[in-house]
Amino acid sequence: MARAIILLLDSFGIGGAPDAAKFGDEGADTLGHIAAGCQKAGRPLLLPNMAGIGLEKAAAASRGNALAAPLSLHPVAVHAAYGYASPVSHGKDTLSGHWEMTGVPVTFDWGYFPEQEKCFPVELIDELVTSCGLPGVLGEKHASGTEIIKELGEEHMKSGKPIVYTSADSVFQIAAHEESFGLDRLCRVCEKAFALVQKYRIARVIARPFVGSTPASFSRTANRRDYAVAAPAKTLLDMVYEDGRTVSAVGKIADIFAGRGVTNRYKGKDSAELMDDTLAALADLPPGGFLFTNFVDFDSKYGHRRDVFGYADALQYIDSRLPEIAALLKPGDLAVLTADHGCDPTWSGSDHTRENIPALFFGPGIKEQFIGHRQTFSDIGQTLAKHLGLRPLKNGTVCF
Repeated sequence: MARAIILLLDSFGIGGAPDAAKFGDEGADTLGHIAAGCQKAGRPLLLPNMAGIGLEKAAAASRGNALAAPLSLHPVAVHAAYGYASPVSHGKDTLSGHWEMTGVPVTFDWGYFPEQEKCFPVELIDELVTSCGLPGVLGEKHASGTEIIKELGEEHMKSGKPIVYTSADSVFQIAAHEESFGLDRLCRVCEKAFALVQKYRIARVIARPFVGSTPASFSRTANRRDYAVAAPAKTLLDMVYEDGRTVSAVGKIADIFAGRGVTNRYKGKDSAELMDDTLAALADLPPGGFLFTNFVDFDSKYGHRRDVFGYADALQYIDSRLPEIAALLKPGDLAVLTADHGCDPTWSGSDHTRENIPALFFGPGIKEQFIGHRQTFSDIGQTLAKHLGLRPLKNGTVCF
């Protein structure tokens, strides 16, 4: 039986979506602006393996013209069915992108917290403090996760007050020291917070444990935990799971889908570990199985922090290891390299950007084919559902 694999580079947009202006993102282009920035700095962005599965051609089609800088210094033969997809979900957040890709577009509006001091409702914070026996909380604002730990980490360790903050996403985040506050305690507080934020239509509560003793040494650990709203309908993961097959989730995939439709979980702290986990999961994936990996560093470490060259280096790292994945693909396997939204590191602010995503299908026997502009991310999931011999998803059309 055929196997299916999604390799999702979190936030790897390839040009503004048709409705980007509605989100204040007209002109955003994560890949294009990274490539241009690298070329200007005299350090070309070289992604020969991604170019070989159609990335350069898909990006050029998405933006309506050629990339400002080539992704390979030499001509590359394409061996993939490639194109790009636009979002139809109401938001440009993580859950919306992942759900839509697996057949469930978000047709409602998430709740968000206003960008102001004391951004959370007083009754929400009061109930969290009382129900969890906390001495209070710190933060209560929009912030970068790493910066707010540097700012308030020492005070948190002295006071025992967890750090609560949000972003432009529909999210409530809680940071606490993994040792002095305790990981289990942090998770219990997040579980309570998740129950409390439901009436505000918040998509996720994220536990952000960190270690260290000074602002200079504070660092977040791999024990992040996402408490996410479950998709309102069956996703591709549910369908594979209900058919009695293996669904292997690497990175934050299991959390994004609220643990539903997952048989095997793999966690990694960075791109290197996530790639190693992907290779291990792929090697063990039985016939008919489905593997879904999220490479989160592109978003969390580089996109939101507006780090062009960090993003570029991470792309080149993943590109260098793609041949290892290709070597594990068996006849009949189908893999797709894609994303969930954009996060242009040259853009103002730190929010995601409303962008098209690559849809690059490759595997043994796949020949060059342009699949065009897909009108919804769900076309990716629909194509994989057909490949796996499952019944059609409720949304999306088959790409090829």
